[in-house]
This record gives sequence, C-alpha cells and structure tokens, in this order.
Amino acid sequence: MEKFEGYVFTALCSTNFLISCLLFSRVTREQREPYMDEIFHIPQAQKYCHGKFNEWDPMITTLPGLYLVSVGVIKPVVWLADLTGEVVCSTAMLRFVNLLFNCGNLYLLYLLICKLHLREKTRTTSRRVLSALSLSTFPVLYFFNFLYYTDAGSTFFILFTYLMTLYSCHKASALLGVCSVLFRQTNIIWVAFCAGTLVAAKMDEAWRLEHTKKRDEKTPPLQVPLSFSGVKKVMLFTLEFLTSPVYMKPVLLVTWPYAVVGMGSIVFVVLNDGIVVGDRTSHEACLNFPQLFYFFSFALFFSLPVSLCYHRVLRFFQALKKQPFFFLLVAGLSLLLVWKFTFVHRYLLADNRHFPFYVWKRLFQRHELVRFLLVPAYLFAGWNFLDSLKSRSLFWSLALLVCLLAATVPQKLLEFRYFIVPYLMYRLHMPLPTLPRLMVEFLLYTVVNAATLFIFISKTFHWPDSAVTQRFMW
Repeated sequence: MEKFEGYVFTALCSTNFLISCLLFSRVTREQREPYMDEIFHIPQAQKYCHGKFNEWDPMITTLPGLYLVSVGVIKPVVWLADLTGEVVCSTAMLRFVNLLFNCGNLYLLYLLICKLHLREKTRTTSRRVLSALSLSTFPVLYFFNFLYYTDAGSTFFILFTYLMTLYSCHKASALLGVCSVLFRQTNIIWVAFCAGTLVAAKMDEAWRLEHTKKRDEKTPPLQVPLSFSGVKKVMLFTLEFLTSPVYMKPVLLVTWPYAVVGMGSIVFVVLNDGIVVGDRTSHEACLNFPQLFYFFSFALFFSLPVSLCYHRVLRFFQALKKQPFFFLLVAGLSLLLVWKFTFVHRYLLADNRHFPFYVWKRLFQRHELVRFLLVPAYLFAGWNFLDSLKSRSLFWSLALLVCLLAATVPQKLLEFRYFIVPYLMYRLHMPLPTLPRLMVEFLLYTVVNAATLFIFISKTFHWPDSAVTQRFMW
C-alpha cells in the first residue's frame, strides 16, 4: 500500500509541476517586466548574481534569503549549461526558483500530513495525497509561485522547520528556522511556535498528571470548561509551570536551539533598532487587533468545505445558550477592540491593484457601522477556528493562539499574504477531512486560482498618469 501511495504521489508531483510550468510560461509571457514588489527584488537578486553583495536597495524591508538561495540555485545551472548573456538571472529565471519551492512545499505538506495524522494511516492514502495537493494550491500561496516574491521560499522553510521539530531534530529545525528568518523576519514567530509545541507537550503532561491525582475532577484531564473559572485555572497553572525549576529544566534541555535563534533575533532587533531593514516608513508596528478578526474570517472562507457542518453550527448555538455571559463579554471586548484599535494603512486605501483594496472599499467603507455589525460573524469565525482544533491539546492550542496574535495584530496593513503560514498551520492540524470534503476544497481552490490568474493576465488597466500596464493581484 505504501509503495502504491509513493507511485501515486510521485505522479501527482510531476503533474502538478507540469501544469504549474504551463501557467508560469503564460504569466511570464504576459508580464515580462518586473511587477509590483519585483521592481525591488529582481534588481537586488541580479546584483547578487553579479557578485555585488555589498550593494543594497534601501527600499527592501526583508533580509536577503531569497536572493542568496536564488544565486545558489542559478549559478550551478548556469555553469553546467554554459549559459551567458541576458538569460542569466533574468526575470523568468529568478521567478522559476519559486516554482521549485512550490514542488518542495507540496512534498513537505504531504510529509507533515503523514506525521500529524499518523493514527489515521490506514485507508487514508487518497485523503493524505489530496489534502497535500489541495494545500499546495492554496490560492494566496499558489499565485505567488509565478512572481519573484518571498512567500514560496518563506513558507518552504517554515514548513521544513516544523517538520524537523515533529521528528525531534531540534538543531536542524533551529538552523532551518534561521533560513526562514532570512526570508522574512517575522518568521521568528513560527520558529517560536515550534519551540512552543515542545513546551505545550510538557505542560500537557504536567496538567494530566496533576488532574489524575484529583479524583473529584469531573472534566477530562485535557479539557477546560469555556468559562471564567476555566480561564483562571489555566492561567494559574501556566504561571506555576513557567516559574517552577522542576518543570522548566527538561523544557530548556529540549528547546535550547530555538532559544539561541530567538536570542539572535533579539540581538538583531536591538542592533538594527527594529525588525525592519531598509524603508521603515510603511512598516510601522501597531496594535491592530481587528487583524485577528480578519484572519478568522479569511480562515473560515477558505476552510469552509472542510470545517463547516450543520452539527458545528448547532454546537455554536448550544454554547451561546450555555455560556451567554461569557459570549457577551467576548462580544463587548471585540466591539471595543474594533472601535479603538482599527488602523487603516494608506496603501490599503490607495493601491487599487490589490484585492484587499476592494474588500475594504466595498464592505468596510460602505458604512461606518459595518465594522461593528460584523462582530457576530467574527465571533462565529473565531469559534469555528477553535472548535476545528478541539482534537488538539489545550496548551498546543494556546501556543498557536499566542503566535497567531503575534503574527497578525502588529501588522497595520491588511495583506492576505501575511495569513499564509497561520492558515496552513491551522489547516494542517484539523482532523483529516473526508474525501468528498477534500474534493470540494480542491475545487474551491482551483476555481479561485483560475479566477485570480485569469484576472491578472486578462483584466489589465492603466492609471491616468502612467502608461505602465497595471494588473489585479492578491
């Protein structure tokens, strides 16, 4: 069975690569010149190709991981094929590097699914393979495989880092985490998540041991009632765990490689006077709490075929009925956060080439009350997110939520690309969906991909003050 699955997956990888190459060829023919952020990334990569490592474009805000990998891939190919002239480190050749990352992401997603759903290994070949394929075509990620952006490589190294964590190769995981940070500085959050899963496993063990001793406990060891008393109990236990040398010694023995990477990042931030390199004016951190609500809505939409069902909706209303005061408090807090902490980046209002521009214009700017009226939808989306992960342990879920907050809230700009890694982490840890649901999910992603690529290629426009062709994109 495993041999057959290997053949199926190999054929799938080949087919995926062929179709992606055909799409890549079409996109590159239509948009031969660097577009959007490529006008910064491609010239910088070409400088690296020519050995000019001391030259840097101050408008670039990320570290040079993408350019270093590109040179490392392209230079041997150029030498072996004896290529010369403009084709070396051309726009098309640099973009093709991301197509290689796409293949790597498909393989890593498959390995992660096999590892995370080990108990479901029997009779799930088609589900594992289709789930990996579906996630590799996740629209926001898949689109940027055809342009020279950092997303494909950044995602690759984060997935690789997490896979090594799951296999307890912590030094290798930490090293791969450094590579991911070289693609995007905020990836340090997901390196911390990898370490957090190890801490969570130790906390789950301690929590289970503590509750086993208490024979009068009515709730299962790893379940906490959704109430104020439940929250208080978890907070007190977490404080006790983190301040106890008995608990923390084994934790530090396992997580020290990640701690070294974390300390290195702190040193970098101190010396650099911030996390952003280059132009900082457009990347100022703030407490944009509604970003979390936007992510929950985003996750609900893209996971709709595999997460939503009648019984989950019914459980939501039962939870409302059972804990009305708790939900009222959360709703009130959400309204306050929307009222006082909604920040709107100037790019969101000015750049009509991005889809978020139209989401904001046609939804949030329709009326000033819309952002408040959406709070009930945010509550359901958030509840659906948490309920989809109920098979995961308590402290693992808390680790994910903390990292999700850190990855979304400081971002002033509503940019769907920032949601790629947290969404994949969420989707990977959901119970393996049934085959019909996976087929609907893959169909949804295929339709969205077809629509976005068609719009990008065919629906061009021009600004009044420029002759440059503009295109719509994520």
